[in-house]
Amino acid sequence: MPKLKTKRSAAKRFNKSGSGKFVFNKPGHSHILTKKSRKRKRNMKKDKVISDTMTKHIKRMLPFV
Repeated sequence: MPKLKTKRSAAKRFNKSGSGKFVFNKPGHSHILTKKSRKRKRNMKKDKVISDTMTKHIKRMLPFV
């Protein structure tokens, strides 16, 4: 059986929350913030939870998390 390897790109993007769900930071909050509304920028600060359909794929990419 070959070694399991973690997808490094996924490891940098996704974290596991305390309840066991996968979360990630919303994109678009690093530059060109002048054209975006306050509401949009505020909502980008929050973490987003991965949907149940994508959780299976994330678990496969992150076997040790």
